[in-house]
Formats: sequence, C-alpha cells, structure tokens
Amino acid sequence: MGNRIHNIQPLTAPSQPPDGSKRGLKESFKEILREEIKFSAHATKRLESRNIRLSPQDQEKLVDAVSKAAEKGAREALVLLKDLAFVVSVKNRVVITAMNAEEGVFTNIDSAVIAGRTSS
Repeated sequence: MGNRIHNIQPLTAPSQPPDGSKRGLKESFKEILREEIKFSAHATKRLESRNIRLSPQDQEKLVDAVSKAAEKGAREALVLLKDLAFVVSVKNRVVITAMNAEEGVFTNIDSAVIAGRTSS
C-alpha cells in the first residue's frame, strides 16, 4: 500500500463567516432557538379534552414566544396566546400543560410571554 495524501482542508465552524467574525455563530444559535416545541402527554390530554386545536399560525406564535423566552434566559414560562395559557419548560422546549387563560393560578414560572390576543 502506498502512502497517498489527498487534498485535506482544515476544519472550520460551518456557520462561521470567512472574515472570522462571530456573526455566523450567533445566527446559528438563533436558528437552534427556533426549533419546534413538543407537547407533554399531559398537555396533549388537556388540549384534546377541551377540543382545542392550534392553527399553524398559532403554533408558530407559540414557537416564537418560547424562543423569545429562551433568549431572555427563562427556564419555565407562561405563554399567553389568545384565550389560552401554556406552561412551558423553555430549556426542554416542552409544553407542560395547557388551559384557558382565565382558569386560575400559575406557579413555578419565572417569566411570562404574551404571544398574541387575536388570530391573524
């Protein structure tokens, strides 16, 4: 076997711009924050029992609200969307529970996001 050297390129961060600035890394981080969210079994059960359906626009607003909370360092957030309230584990991007916003007391949250009162 002969030793063959192929054209080897140095490793670089894929999202880092050629000028070496951190701008690309920051944009990549924001893309990660915009990932979809999941619903816990409990939240899914609550939505189904109340016959609540989220439109694609409402789902996008919920994702955006969770991303905004993450950008501010939130851990557990209350997201108000129209007449609904969602308690979300921001770090895990999981909706823990969902209910009508008028229902009651919300505990163990460190932030709140108002995502919208009316459907667009």
